[in-house]
Amino acid sequence: MRQGSLKIRLLTAGAASIVAALVIAAVGLLILFERHVERNMAGQLEAHLRQLVSGLERATDGSLRLAREPAEPRFQEPLGGLYWQLRMPDGALLRSRSLWDAVLELPPDRLADGEVHEHSASGPGGASLLVVERAVALPATLGAGQVRAAVAVDRAEVHAAGRAFAADLAPALAILMAFLIAAAWLQVVVGLHPLEAVRERLSDVRAGHTARLGAAFPDEVRPLAAEVDSLLDAQVASLERARARAADLAHGLKTPLTVLAASADELRARGDSRLADDIASVTDNMRRHVERELARARAGFSARSGRVHPIRPVAERVIDVLRRTPRGQNLAWELHLAPDLASSVDIQDTTEILGNLAENAAKWAATKVHVSGKLEDSAVTLSIEDDGPGIPDDRIDAALARGGRLDQARPGAGLGLAIVSDLAEAYGGSLSLARSPLGGLAATVRLPRDRESGPVRPASVP
Repeated sequence: MRQGSLKIRLLTAGAASIVAALVIAAVGLLILFERHVERNMAGQLEAHLRQLVSGLERATDGSLRLAREPAEPRFQEPLGGLYWQLRMPDGALLRSRSLWDAVLELPPDRLADGEVHEHSASGPGGASLLVVERAVALPATLGAGQVRAAVAVDRAEVHAAGRAFAADLAPALAILMAFLIAAAWLQVVVGLHPLEAVRERLSDVRAGHTARLGAAFPDEVRPLAAEVDSLLDAQVASLERARARAADLAHGLKTPLTVLAASADELRARGDSRLADDIASVTDNMRRHVERELARARAGFSARSGRVHPIRPVAERVIDVLRRTPRGQNLAWELHLAPDLASSVDIQDTTEILGNLAENAAKWAATKVHVSGKLEDSAVTLSIEDDGPGIPDDRIDAALARGGRLDQARPGAGLGLAIVSDLAEAYGGSLSLARSPLGGLAATVRLPRDRESGPVRPASVP
C-alpha cells in the first residue's frame, strides 16, 4: 500500500472491513444453519420415538417386543448413522440392527413419564451422536414399569449439511463482497472529491486564475479552505510589505549614492582621481546590488500572477526604444516571433528580460541583432543574437556573475545578464549563453508558457 495515497488506504481499510464482516457473517450463518438442522433432526428423531413406543407388544413368553420397526431403512443398515435403543423395565435391551454390537451409552438422568431429553453421546466408531430419549410408563397389559427409549443420529450428517450450505453460500457472499467493495470504492471517490476540488482550486491560485479558494466546499473541508485563504492573505501582505521595504530601501539609498557620485566627480575635478575612482567604484557596486535585489524582489512577487500575455508586442516596444538610441539606430533589427507566442511571466519582467538582452546585443553587435522565439515542451524559448565578437566559452560564467563586465571600456554596470538570469530563475526558467551562427553572442532564455506547466528544465550551455 502506498503510504502517500489516502484513497488507497481508505479503500484497503474498507475492503478489509467488508471481508472481515462477511467472514464473520458466514460463520454465524453456518452455525445458525447447523442448529436449525439439528432442531429439525431432533423433531424427526422424536417421530421415530413415537413409532417405537407405539409398536411395543407383549410376546407369548411374556417379554416385550416390537410389533413393527420404524420404516427408515438406515435402522437396518449396520453403522448406517441412524440408531434406536429400548431399555426395558427388567434391564433388557432392544437395539436397531444399525447399532450392530454397540450400545448407546446414555447419561444417568431421571426422566419423568413422557419427558424428552436431548444429549450428545459417543456412538459406534467414536462417532458423535445427537440422541433424543424418552421415558414411557407401560400400561398394566404390557407389564407396567417404565421403558427408556432412545433414537440417535450421527452428527456428521449435520456437518455435511453445513458444508453443502457453505458451498451454496460462498458464491453469493463473493458477489456481495464484490458489490460492497465497489460501493466502498465509489464512496471513497465521492468522499475525497472535495479534496480534489481543493487541489484544483490551489492549482488555479498558483496559475493566477483566481486569488482564493473560496467557500464552495462541504462543511468538513470549508475550515481547511478558510485556513489556506488566510495563509494566502498573509503571504500577499508579507510580499507587499517586502516590496514596500525594498522600494523604501532603494529610495533611501538613491540620494546617498547620488551624493557620493557627485562627491567623486568633485574630487576628480580637484585632481584627486585615485580617491574619486575608489568612491565611484564603491558607489557603482552598491547601485548594482540595489538594482539586482529590487529586480529579484519584484520577480518573486509577480511570479505568482501567472497571467499569460503575448510576447511579440513587448519585443516590438523594446526594439522601438533601442532603435532611437545612437547605437541602435545603426543596426538592422530582425524580429521573428509568432503573434500567438505567449508566456505567464509578468509583462514588466518580460520587458526587463528582453530589454537587458537586446541592449546588451546592441552594445556589442556590428551590424545586426536577431530576435526569435518558439514554443518547446510547454516552455517559451527566446533567443537574442548579434554579430559582434561574442564571449569565449571559458568566460561565460564571469559574464553571468554579479556585475560581471568583460570590457570595462564599454558603458554600463555589467548587471544586465545577471538580472536576466535572476528573473528567469524566479519563474523556474534559465538563461544560457553560446556562440551565435551570426558570429557573436546568442543569449537564450527559457520561460514557462503558463504556471501549470511546472518548472522549466534548464537549457544546457554548449
